[in-house]
Amino acid sequence: MSGHSTTQRPSLSDAIKETTQRYVAANPRSQAKFEEATQYLPGADTRTVNHYDPFPITIVRGKGSNLFDLDGNTYTDFLGDYTAGLYGHSHPTICAAIVKALEGGLTFGGPHSNQHEFAKLLCARFPSIERVRFANSGTEANLMSLSLARVATGRTEVLAFEGGYHGGILDFTGPDRRLNASFSWVMGSYNDPAATRELMSRHQDNLAAVIVEPMLGGGGCIPGTKEFLDTLRQESERIGAILIFDEVQTSRLGPGGLQQNLGITPDLTTLGKYLGGGASFGAFGGRADLMELFDPRRKDNLHHAGTHNNNVISLSAGLVGFRDVYTPEVAEAHTNRGEQLRARLNLVAEKRGIPAHLTGLGSIMNVHFQRGRIRRREDLLANRLPTDLFHLEMLLSGFYVARRGFMSLSLAHTEKDCDRLVKAFDTFLEQHEVALGFDLA
Repeated sequence: MSGHSTTQRPSLSDAIKETTQRYVAANPRSQAKFEEATQYLPGADTRTVNHYDPFPITIVRGKGSNLFDLDGNTYTDFLGDYTAGLYGHSHPTICAAIVKALEGGLTFGGPHSNQHEFAKLLCARFPSIERVRFANSGTEANLMSLSLARVATGRTEVLAFEGGYHGGILDFTGPDRRLNASFSWVMGSYNDPAATRELMSRHQDNLAAVIVEPMLGGGGCIPGTKEFLDTLRQESERIGAILIFDEVQTSRLGPGGLQQNLGITPDLTTLGKYLGGGASFGAFGGRADLMELFDPRRKDNLHHAGTHNNNVISLSAGLVGFRDVYTPEVAEAHTNRGEQLRARLNLVAEKRGIPAHLTGLGSIMNVHFQRGRIRRREDLLANRLPTDLFHLEMLLSGFYVARRGFMSLSLAHTEKDCDRLVKAFDTFLEQHEVALGFDLA
């Protein structure tokens, strides 16, 4: 018999089991609340993305860059509600605007001055927006834009891209699309200019709109290449289709959104998330000749209904936030700060030689545990074990991130917060270096 003993190599599955046990032990009240809530809410919540196994923590409040849960744990919030929480929690300027709005009345059933001022500001900041309409969410904004494009062109088909996310019923990030709105969809491959050009030519007679995120958000924070997005602009103009940039997330990546950074002007732009100052918000705008179809003074006007389209709280908070807090100068600085943070995190993984890489632009990023270049959704590996492990370990270390490894930087984050995140990422890679290096080789 050999005198040598065999040491079993730790696996990601084993690591997740052990980490899950620690997570459950640390969150008994959240677990009890989750189990109770399943009696009233399917899955104990009303937003699917909030769920993760074994159960999500129950948040009781937020302040600055921190969240606090039912079990007394504190988390530095690097999720930022999927970019909606740009201002952090309880920003004093925005809170003051909301209190002032509450004192003045909540719902008027008529125009109010904040909607006029906010509309003027949006038209000034975003190159493509000559006229704008408000809605209640990015989902609504995208639905209205697609419907407008079909009316304006007299066509029915819509080109979208694998990995794109344009709302709860406009979701192309996974295979299950049973709830998607029943438009006549044509599906393309993101960041593939040649295939997209051929596809648009093939459908040119009936293609009403092209809807695209300049950077895939829910699809993994994959930036669109300049060549790809230029192709969409050129081919849309050539065949008479409406190009829609979904900048619900990416509008924060510069004073005038990613479209300004790229020098590409779409026909319509959709907005949402942080632009409500933390309250529910949506907007869509673009070329005057298209948007004027909503002018009720026209005999052939399009009727755009919505009780809370000009929600007093959202427009008050959104106006003050975008005008007084997220100024063009702050937008540039915050985007650069995010670039630096992502570079630091990538350097940590590079030094350890572990197959981990963060994609994204500016203050929006996503960690992927794999090798090779990521240019489209199809490039992402199906193995979710590394990000599941990363998520649970980050929660146990006091950092709130998305299950899929998505993170966004808020204005409330300090340099100390960022330093701690980098250190926690390094510690995670060191702790699970063997399993990650072996299972992902």
